Amino acid sequence: MGKQLRVIVNGKPYDVEIESVSGAPVSVSTPAAAPAAPKPAATVVSAPAAPKPAAKPAAAANVKPGGGAANEVRAPMPGTILDIVVKPGDKVAKGDQLLALDAMKMKNAIKAPKDGVVATIDVHDGQKVAYGELLVTFGAE
Repeated sequence: MGKQLRVIVNGKPYDVEIESVSGAPVSVSTPAAAPAAPKPAATVVSAPAAPKPAAKPAAAANVKPGGGAANEVRAPMPGTILDIVVKPGDKVAKGDQLLALDAMKMKNAIKAPKDGVVATIDVHDGQKVAYGELLVTFGAE
C-alpha cells in the first residue's frame, strides 16, 4: 500500500495515495505548519519525457521527398542506384524514368517531376544514397 496524503491545490483539498512512478520510489515533502496562503504540499513528479525522433540527414533538411528545389530530384528513400537511364543534355517529359533505385530489395523507378533538360546526374551506378540526397538537376530548356 502507498502513502496517503492530503494535497491542497488552489485552496481545494485532495486526498491522494502515492505508490511509485515507473518503479522508482517517490519522495514527498509536506509543510510543517499549515500555510497562510495555499501552496503546493507535495513535490510534483512527472514521467520521463518521450525520446525525440532521430534527426533526418542534413541533406534532407526541409526537402520534399523526391523533390526539392524546382530544378532538383532527390531520393525519396534510402537505397542503391541500379541504373541511370538519362544523361546530361537529354530532354525529358514529366513522368519519364530518370533512374532506378533499389530500396529494400525493390526496384523503384525515379521519374521526372516535370518537362525539362537534364543538367547534371549527381549519382553513379551502385552508389548508396540517403533520404533526400540530390540525384538529378534540371537546367534551362
